[in-house]
Amino acid sequence: MDLILWRHAEAEDGVPDGERALTKKGRKQAAAMAAWLNERLPKRPRILVSPAVRAQQTAAALEQPFATAREVAVGASAAQIVKAAEWPAAGGTVVIVGHQPTLGRVAALLLTGAEADWSIKKGALWWLSRRARDGAEEVVLRTVIGPDLV
Repeated sequence: MDLILWRHAEAEDGVPDGERALTKKGRKQAAAMAAWLNERLPKRPRILVSPAVRAQQTAAALEQPFATAREVAVGASAAQIVKAAEWPAAGGTVVIVGHQPTLGRVAALLLTGAEADWSIKKGALWWLSRRARDGAEEVVLRTVIGPDLV
């Protein structure tokens, strides 16, 4: 199974938090990352997106069907995201478009076995894979990339 943790791109300041839209820079970040991802994603990935406007706009740049999931919303726990992704049993590829600090905590949990406050830059993604090697299951960090590098 592959799990892609994609933090929403740069958003405007303001309240209410859930209605903050992407800035012009954020729209460019989302488009750049979406183009990069679309070249690499397998057919029909499962895409789960926070209901926050900025996450919805980020995911929309992929121009692929996605599901809005409260389980990955602002304030979600790492455990909620892991459960929503059905890690590691789901198979295939799951893309989560969500928020900090939760996405960083998910990455830490899956890679080390414990939550930690790891930073994921706005618009960036972490791509993790679960595989069997020599009879043991392991998590592999395939890539970490920010929108400034695509």
